[in-house]
Amino acid sequence: MEQGARGAVRDVLDKALAEGRTALTAPEGRGICQAYGIATPGEGLATSAGQAEELAAEIGFPVVLKIVSPDILHKTDAGGVLVGLKTAEEVRDGFDRILANAQAYDPDARIDGVQVQRLVGGGHEVIVGAVTDPTFGKVVAFGLGGVLVEVLKDVTFRLAPVSGDEALGMLDDIKAAEVLRGARGAEPADRRALAELIERVSRLVTDFPEISEVDLNPVFADARGAVAADVRILIGEPPQEVNRLPREEILRQMTRIFKPRSVAVIGASAEDGKIGNSVMRNLINGGYAGQIFPINPKAPEIMGLPAYRSIADVPHDVDVAVFAIPAKFVPSALEDAGSKGVAGAIMIPSGFAETGNVEGQKEIVEIARRHGVRMLGPNIYGYYYTPENLCATFCTPYDVKGSVALTSQSGGIGMAILGFSRTTKMGVSAIVGVGNKADVDEDDLLTFFEQDDNTKAVAMHLEDLKDGRGFVDAARRVVREKPVIVLKAGRTAMGARAAGSHTGALAGDDKVYDDILRQAGVVRAPGLNDMLEYARALPILPAPKGENVVIITGAGGSGVLLSDACVDAGLTLMDIPPDLDQAFRAFIPPFGAAGNPVDITGGEPPSTYQNTVRLGLSDDRIHALVLGYWHTIVTPPMVFAELVARVVAEEREKGNVKPVVASLAGDTEVEEASEYLFEHGVVAYPYTTEKPVAVLGAKYRWARAAGLLG
Repeated sequence: MEQGARGAVRDVLDKALAEGRTALTAPEGRGICQAYGIATPGEGLATSAGQAEELAAEIGFPVVLKIVSPDILHKTDAGGVLVGLKTAEEVRDGFDRILANAQAYDPDARIDGVQVQRLVGGGHEVIVGAVTDPTFGKVVAFGLGGVLVEVLKDVTFRLAPVSGDEALGMLDDIKAAEVLRGARGAEPADRRALAELIERVSRLVTDFPEISEVDLNPVFADARGAVAADVRILIGEPPQEVNRLPREEILRQMTRIFKPRSVAVIGASAEDGKIGNSVMRNLINGGYAGQIFPINPKAPEIMGLPAYRSIADVPHDVDVAVFAIPAKFVPSALEDAGSKGVAGAIMIPSGFAETGNVEGQKEIVEIARRHGVRMLGPNIYGYYYTPENLCATFCTPYDVKGSVALTSQSGGIGMAILGFSRTTKMGVSAIVGVGNKADVDEDDLLTFFEQDDNTKAVAMHLEDLKDGRGFVDAARRVVREKPVIVLKAGRTAMGARAAGSHTGALAGDDKVYDDILRQAGVVRAPGLNDMLEYARALPILPAPKGENVVIITGAGGSGVLLSDACVDAGLTLMDIPPDLDQAFRAFIPPFGAAGNPVDITGGEPPSTYQNTVRLGLSDDRIHALVLGYWHTIVTPPMVFAELVARVVAEEREKGNVKPVVASLAGDTEVEEASEYLFEHGVVAYPYTTEKPVAVLGAKYRWARAAGLLG
């Protein structure tokens, strides 16, 4: 953007802010649009009926008249808008009528005049805007506009600024995408012009943070371009910038927390049932090899280890201090830990912001920052890091090592993670409670897990994000190599932020989260079990190399349900070419069905499953397999499981590495068969057609975000 254009915008904003205004007038908004290359209809400002008549003649009939007043934000409510005036007489009369309406609506309102604007229409009515979101900052919006905007709420959001490809993606992300492409003979919109308009709005609000909201509605888009018929711009104090630590500093601190040479337990206890006792037992019995220092002013030793009155008395360096004391004693103990040079304070105590003690939480944050201590919590269950045999928590111990890191904002969810992990034999690299997130949050943890060779996937339960942009930046880095799965709790939209058809009223919390998490490449899980199953399965499934999915099933009913599930999961069922169709038919009975799904029928022997699965794995045009099994005496469940596991292993040895998921229907034996398949690299579930396909869909969403499918 040229410096002169920016200077013109700066002059308009400074003048309005100096006058204490929160909104720009329509002519001011149009001037800003002109500076940023956003097309608006021909218009002018009239201060008399005669001048309005001259402008209308110059612009060309029909025209629209709009009151221009810094004190009247909702022009329609004030009777300050007249549309479709076709003659000079109508314009003169309309000018007088609008002034009278405005003075009746607000006798003290300052009137700058009446805007005379060429009437535009035709094509498609869309909305392009931007809003300042409390979590993500500047967010740009696109959707269906006009009078239907609040009824349909067909809108999508992205972090500003957006790239050209992201802007084009927004056009395809609304339900009415096909309408814009010219469905049912309608004229298509100029996609490039719309994408450029979205880009320009996103650049405007990025360049000028004091612009809190932009609302271009309606924008008339047709094959010739896009024109913003109405411009609404709100202004205010720019949002406070988040102070982020350098990535290298975060990594240094997180490494000391997850790989500590020593841990002090402040509030250690020898008494069963005490939190300080549970933490000590878990550290010792979990096999942590570093030094453990119990801190208790009333005990000379705890569990065979010398105890110290204060962490200041420990004659060694301390990397991590686990706090297991009441909230009122935390500040002084944290001062001592900070003076000791502790890297991480693990704040188990509750009684802070979650109970209304906001000041108490601010106090410990200030102490931690002053000493350079990173604080996990408060109000958490602790954390596990299995590669170091580190179990710094008062929950049950867990020592099954694996490649999945899980975090939760809730202690109850943390215990669900433990139970699921144990039951399914899902090994973990880490389980971390974040609680109130007074300091350490998800982007800090992602920064560590990004470079942690022990972690192959990250799953996070969160109720909010403290720094949405920091999270997106970290997630975008991580998803290039590892899936990031998020369960975002709280789907209720905030509702309208202000009256009227504008961008802010459309920006419900969950919709913004949903779109921006996808923009970051995150796989969002719809529920807790889904998050846990994705975390368990995604590291097992190989990444697909293309979009072609083929279903092979022994039951026609399962094939139909699996087809539906594939559509729901955003998967592409392959249109099987004639030669491949013929190859499948060679292995199935005449009354079976090739095509997709490939229905081998229920009474077939193991060889039919074996031959069709092998063909599906060996043909390069097929990129993923979905198997539907039906329990029969001819091919019992474990026979099916063992042969599929063997064929998949043999083909992977040949380089035919593809994701394979299976749905098993039958008696209880299918449960054991599903477990066997899972243990051998095939994601399989009994009694459900939806779950295996949902997992495959999640793998595909990550693969697309990681750029693995081209």
